[in-house]
Amino acid sequence: MSIDWVTVLAQIANFLVLVWLLKRFLYKPILNGIDSREAEIAEQMGEAARIQQKAEAVEADFVAKKQQLLVDQAALADRVRQEAEQQRNALLAEAREKLEQERLDSQAHLARERERFTTELYKASAETLYQLAGRALHDLADERLEEHIARHVVSQLAPLSEELAAAAGNAEEAVATTHAPLTEGARRKVKVALEPLVPGIPLRFTTDDSQSPGLVLRIGSIQLDWTVDSYTDELVGLLEERLASGESGRVHDHGG
Repeated sequence: MSIDWVTVLAQIANFLVLVWLLKRFLYKPILNGIDSREAEIAEQMGEAARIQQKAEAVEADFVAKKQQLLVDQAALADRVRQEAEQQRNALLAEAREKLEQERLDSQAHLARERERFTTELYKASAETLYQLAGRALHDLADERLEEHIARHVVSQLAPLSEELAAAAGNAEEAVATTHAPLTEGARRKVKVALEPLVPGIPLRFTTDDSQSPGLVLRIGSIQLDWTVDSYTDELVGLLEERLASGESGRVHDHGG
């Protein structure tokens, strides 16, 4: 088999021309495109690396901020808890103080009410006692009772001699006032006992039905009161003695 070297050479020449053409018009743009693509890929990879670094920095910042947020939340919760505790203690202290003040006010009010009630009770009891004593003395009065009142007054005059003498200096008369008229014997006893103490001063007897049972003696500026209102205990004792004796009677209107 013979080789056609012309054909071979022609084919070699065509191949070399083709290679040159490819290198001239196709291979270089492809290489340039490959280089450009590699550069773009490298730039993209660098950008991706920068983005990765930025993402890592953002993540680290996020983690740090999250940790700080947890710390701040704990501190805030602790501060809120402390403030709530302080406010609770303040409210409790205020409530205790208010309750204590209300307790003291209540005790003071109760004390005032108790004192008022006691005063009113004593007053009502005293008024009732005076009324009962006056009514009983009025209903049970007789000559013996009037004689007893007269003796009681007479026994009280001597210790007051100095006061009576001083009051008689500018007095024109002495006035003895009773709820009901005294008997002549009772008047005489009072007059005999008073004359040596205030010589020269006449004694006049009068009655006043608005006055409680007993006797009121007025000489000058002095007024001596021996009525139920001033000597309730003694007169009630007398009444008890009269009641114990079983005696009773009505008021006798004695002249004199």
